[in-house]
Amino acid sequence: MTRRLLVPLDGSPQSKEALRYAVETFPDADLVVVHVLNPAAGISNLDDLVSETADVLDEQETLATELFETAREIAGEERLVDTELLSGRAASEIVTFAQDNAVDEIVMGSHGRDGAARLLLGSVAETVVRRSPVPVTVVR
Repeated sequence: MTRRLLVPLDGSPQSKEALRYAVETFPDADLVVVHVLNPAAGISNLDDLVSETADVLDEQETLATELFETAREIAGEERLVDTELLSGRAASEIVTFAQDNAVDEIVMGSHGRDGAARLLLGSVAETVVRRSPVPVTVVR
């Protein structure tokens, strides 16, 4: 049976390094690369939430498309990479995806693009490690 790895990709150097690690360490595994849209990202007040959400989502979807192309380049032409676009709070969406899908392990970067970092792990990675139903490998 082939292992199935979930690799969250947010554009940070750490998330790309996690993908490289997954590709090199698990050469026969199937890869599922996810990107989580955050509709509230970059919106500073409630008045702007409705008016700016569409623009924010458009920008994030464009980024996701670029990230998925990058993921396919890193994985190589011979390797099939499934991609999933999720929406919501990153940690919750990643854990829920792992619970609801046949995922054997999560391989993710230690810190993401948002810069919200704890001493050793970013807040998203820390939450995923604590709540994941499957093993999590965190790559620096």
